[in-house]
Amino acid sequence: MEALVNKIIPFSSVDGPGNRTAIFLQGCNFSCLYCHNPETIQLCRACGICVDKCPTGALCLENGQVRYDSALCVYCDTCFKSCPHSASPRVRSMTPRQVMEEVSRNQPFIRGITVSGGECTRQRDFLVEFLTLAGQAGLDTLLDSNGSYDFSADPELMSVTGGVMLDVKAWDPAEHQRVTGQDNRQVLANLSWLAQAGRLEEVRTVVVPELFDAEQTVREVCRVVAPHIAKRNTRYKIICYRPFGVRQEYRGLTPPSGELLAHLCQLAQSCGVPNAVVV
Repeated sequence: MEALVNKIIPFSSVDGPGNRTAIFLQGCNFSCLYCHNPETIQLCRACGICVDKCPTGALCLENGQVRYDSALCVYCDTCFKSCPHSASPRVRSMTPRQVMEEVSRNQPFIRGITVSGGECTRQRDFLVEFLTLAGQAGLDTLLDSNGSYDFSADPELMSVTGGVMLDVKAWDPAEHQRVTGQDNRQVLANLSWLAQAGRLEEVRTVVVPELFDAEQTVREVCRVVAPHIAKRNTRYKIICYRPFGVRQEYRGLTPPSGELLAHLCQLAQSCGVPNAVVV
């Protein structure tokens, strides 16, 4: 059993409560216009464009595959910034035990782990085995998901998952389709089920004023979450869109004003989700 791992961040304070190790798996079924990790969306096509761009010679084409030498890499990110396919040549194929070995080096200094992406549930069987190992090691576990996977239909996965951090891109179906290229029915079904089950650790909405009605999204999310807030003090993270790391063609999107973000945070709090924050 192996998964495609884009990167492992040993210490993160933004991927769940406390200090955590964050594991980013490769591959996503959404293609959000404002994606801040676009290199995690697709698998490498071995086109070779990044090989010629690499300034340190850390990449080469071998038997129709791009080979990566971490010893030569200086992590300038030229490779995936030059990739026209939203991929990265630095992806590793790892077993749950191999990932756990890396996590264990940090264990004295972390509260838990968060598995993100890409969309982590696309490698579901890996998740079950890896999260089981993490739980046995006494680590708190969270999944960061776009909500396209039906969590209610997978009790095995939920039994080894401490909670879910759910992205709600846009409430309106047409706006969500325009932003992500996908329908949001499963996302909203997950929002309701996770809140009722007390498994909703956090909701995330990236605010891009020209793409969707953020006020509608915040209001409707809170309508669903607020009646169940006593089961788990779910945090609503209202995220400012920033044109850093996004694909070149979408860097012209307009960031929200501080006034709008403050208004949305106050709206969430007034609608019964007191643990709302702007980041």
